[in-house]
Amino acid sequence: MPLRTTIVFDLDGTLVDTAPDLVATLNTVFVREGLQAMPFETVRATIGRGARSMIERGLTAQGQLFESKDIDRLYAAYIDYYAAHIADQSRPFPGLETALDELSARGYRFAVCTNKLEWLSLRLLDALGLTARFDSVCGQDTFGVQKPDPEMLRKTILKARGSIEGAIMVGDSATDIATARAADIPVVAVDFGYTETPIEKLMPDRIISDFAALPAAIFDLVAIAPDRHEQKVPPA
Repeated sequence: MPLRTTIVFDLDGTLVDTAPDLVATLNTVFVREGLQAMPFETVRATIGRGARSMIERGLTAQGQLFESKDIDRLYAAYIDYYAAHIADQSRPFPGLETALDELSARGYRFAVCTNKLEWLSLRLLDALGLTARFDSVCGQDTFGVQKPDPEMLRKTILKARGSIEGAIMVGDSATDIATARAADIPVVAVDFGYTETPIEKLMPDRIISDFAALPAAIFDLVAIAPDRHEQKVPPA
């Protein structure tokens, strides 16, 4: 029996709409520091670069001078608050679980490759009842490397007991697409995530606007390039 194809998902902006809690955390930390709260849409587009980058960019936007120790302190406060409020408003994107059910029934396995800290990723997925769906959940601290380093994606796949040749990436940002390209893995991009560059300009292999379209996109990629995957799964 051929090994199952592994689908590796980004987390924030791909599986789960975490922007409400991420932005609320940033603004809570800033207001405590006597700074201005940042506009939701301004911060939302920068989420893919990570919390530290959000903090730095928020400070820059407000004309604040900062040193590395300031960022370290604000980052620690950010993580502390976010961990306690990780799923206040965060929810899976519509249609996610139905798509996972359909793909799982076809023999696919799933993994998460995110620049979020692993323990925070697990806490979020636990809170949303999603953890058991994934064979591996890997964050920036899991292997000591993070996206767009392709080694993080490769190691995530292997931890899920998959193979590099049998994998497809699903993400929402330039970082995800660059990671997949560097690993020579096909990539499906969602257009409802967090990106500063319009997703079509990043030229992923497929673009979907909702999770109902994910199974067909996966089946199509496997069908047109069976030599890159461990099995060929026909569309329903």
